[in-house]
Amino acid sequence: MGNFLQSIIDRDPAAKSKLSLILTYPGVKAVFFHKIANFFYLAKFDLVARFISQLSRFLTGIEIHPGAKIGKNLFIDHGMGVVIGETSEIGDNVTVYHMATLGGIAPSINSNDQRNIKRHPTIEDDVVIGSGAQVLGPVTVGRCAKIGANAVITKNVPEKAVMVGIPAKNVGIADSEFKPYGITQDSDTKSD
Repeated sequence: MGNFLQSIIDRDPAAKSKLSLILTYPGVKAVFFHKIANFFYLAKFDLVARFISQLSRFLTGIEIHPGAKIGKNLFIDHGMGVVIGETSEIGDNVTVYHMATLGGIAPSINSNDQRNIKRHPTIEDDVVIGSGAQVLGPVTVGRCAKIGANAVITKNVPEKAVMVGIPAKNVGIADSEFKPYGITQDSDTKSD
């Protein structure tokens, strides 16, 4: 738990102490509840798992399906409105900002044909997903990629890509420096 909390302090200048993270950060609470819900999900107690995830959603505004696979040090900053679908896989040291979705694209018809298949994204290590970004379908976002605010991703994203727009386009190569929201004002992007 100490490394998890320290990783947030390292990425968030507003974080003052580990105690404040535990008491006031909804993303910390959501990840904690997810660990419990995931335990019950893997033990095949689906109703208990879903109840815990819905309680977490009520308390934090963040919805993480109990089946999602989450690596170390996931930081959900601000958090309100974040949705992480059932077959999502998230690597280590990923940062996700408010209103982001890791969702599916399959229609609701023929739901039985869609059970037990990969429907949601795979997010590799050290990715930043900006506020309002939508990462949809069984795509892979490569290591160290930066997804800009409100970008819509429906295709695989290469390692270290900087993705912006609707539909998202690769506008550069991400450096290793942590950049909140995927890009900053001084990012090398062209405007029309």
